[in-house]
Amino acid sequence: MNKKDLRIVYLGTPDFAVAPLQKLAEENYNIVGVVTNPDKPAGRGQQIQESAVKQYAKSKNLNILQPDKFKDELFLNQLSGLKADLQIIVAFKMLPEIVWSMPRLGTINLHASLLPHYRGAAPINWAIINGEKTTGITTFFLKHEIDTGNIIYREEIPINETDNAGTLHDRLMVLGSELIIKTVNSIIEGNYPQINQSDFLQKDEAIKPAPKIFKNDCEINWNKDIHSIYNHIRGLSPYPAAWTEITNQGNQNIQLKIFETKKELISHSLSAGQIISDEKSYLKITVNGGYIHIIQLQQAGKKRLNTAEFLRGFQDIMKWKIKMN
Repeated sequence: MNKKDLRIVYLGTPDFAVAPLQKLAEENYNIVGVVTNPDKPAGRGQQIQESAVKQYAKSKNLNILQPDKFKDELFLNQLSGLKADLQIIVAFKMLPEIVWSMPRLGTINLHASLLPHYRGAAPINWAIINGEKTTGITTFFLKHEIDTGNIIYREEIPINETDNAGTLHDRLMVLGSELIIKTVNSIIEGNYPQINQSDFLQKDEAIKPAPKIFKNDCEINWNKDIHSIYNHIRGLSPYPAAWTEITNQGNQNIQLKIFETKKELISHSLSAGQIISDEKSYLKITVNGGYIHIIQLQQAGKKRLNTAEFLRGFQDIMKWKIKMN
C-alpha cells in the first residue's frame, strides 16, 4: 500500500489539530473526509464561528462532516460511505465505539503528553502546573477507556523554565505533526509497535492525571511556595489564565488575571499575599520563598497590560490587598 491508497478520515477541532492536518495535506495523503465540531456562536457579538480545522479544510476543498451527534444515523451512513482505512483524531471529543471501530486499520489518536501520564483534557497545562521538566507527544490506538490504548510512538521534549501553556502548545503542535506522519507511514508499511501503556510505568508508579480545568482550579493560592505559584500561573497562560482577587477598605473587590510573572528568590519575614509596589513600574506579591513579580495582568473587563501600563491607570494600588483563599 502507498499513501495514495490509504483512505484517511481526520477528526479535530482547535488550532492544535490544524498543523497535523496541514502536514498530511501538504504531503498529499488521501484525506477523504474531515470531521469537526458544528459551527457555533462565540465572542461578544455571538457571531457564528467555524472551527479552526473547518477553516483549513475549506481552504483545501476537503470533504467536511459536522455531526451534532455521533450516533446519528445520517452521520454514520456518511462516515461509512467514506470507506476509511484509518481515522486520525487530534484534540477532539470522545467517540462511541461504532465510530472509532469503523476503519479496517483502526483509529489513532495524537495526545499531548508522554502517556500513560497526563491522560485527560488538559495535559499541557497540568504538566507545567506540576513542575515537570519534560513532556512530549504520543500516538496510540483508540480503545474503550480514554487515552489508554496501545502506544505506537512517543517523542519527548524539555519544558523550559520560561515556557507557558501557549509556548509549549505550539512546540508540541509542530512535533505532533511530524509524529503523525511517522505513525501513518509505519501503518502503511505494516511495521509499527503496539506497546501496552503499563510498560512505561515503574513498579507501583502512580499515573498523573490531566483533568479538565475549571475556574476554581485557576485561582492562585498565595500560601503555596514560590515555585508552585510560578508554575501555576505559567501553566494556565494565556488560557484560561490564573486569577486572584484584590480588595480595599471600602470592600470593593476586583478580579485580576495574571499572565506572566518572574520569581525573586529571597528570604523575608513578611506574611504571604502582601502587595508591594512603587506604584509606577513594579508590582510584586510576597510568598513563601520570595516575591512573585507581576509582568502582565488584566483587570476584569479591561485590556491585558504590562505592569507599568496597569499602574498608570490604577491609582493607589498599595491601598489594596490580596483576598486570600
